[in-house]
Amino acid sequence: MAITFSSGVILGADSRTTTGAYIANRVTDKLTRVSDSIWCCRSGSAADTQAVADIVSYHLGMYETMNGGREPTTGVAASLFQELCYANKDQLSAGIIIAGHQRSQGGTVYSIPLGGSLHEQSYAIGGSGSTYIYGYCDAHWREGMSEEDGIKFVKGALQEAIKWDGSSGGVIRMVVLTEKGAKRLLFLPDQGYEGPGET
Repeated sequence: MAITFSSGVILGADSRTTTGAYIANRVTDKLTRVSDSIWCCRSGSAADTQAVADIVSYHLGMYETMNGGREPTTGVAASLFQELCYANKDQLSAGIIIAGHQRSQGGTVYSIPLGGSLHEQSYAIGGSGSTYIYGYCDAHWREGMSEEDGIKFVKGALQEAIKWDGSSGGVIRMVVLTEKGAKRLLFLPDQGYEGPGET
């Protein structure tokens, strides 16, 4: 999932990868950097989403080089993701959330569900666990939250997804993107998802 807050965006995800009922990896990193100021959350086929993220990252690097070092906007990245996902929608199993922060635009969040449509939202949820947290998010979401409240909201939503969805679990990872750059957070189940925090 990803949210906008007063100073930027926060991305968050659990860390469970499953192959049917078998847990293939319990500490997956589903949050992927595509440029300095843009990250994505991946759900669906791990192979598909990793390949798409790698291609977009390459194109954004080329974009920056061709435009005299000017960083691409989150909208540019989202359009590239959408073009790939829509053009290959019959071959891919990929649900992707793109979030980023630029000085010119502030924080923005885009969602690309299965099928390759593109939606700009204040917050976006995806993956198997999202089914269980629509009510939680509706009840607790507020525009313009502080960073502290945003982290609390994301953590609470992901804890609910982990609680109810058998395909979600493990640790909670977050990335906070602001003008200062990216800050990574980690919350462990054996510490009640209270820590260790910044990594």
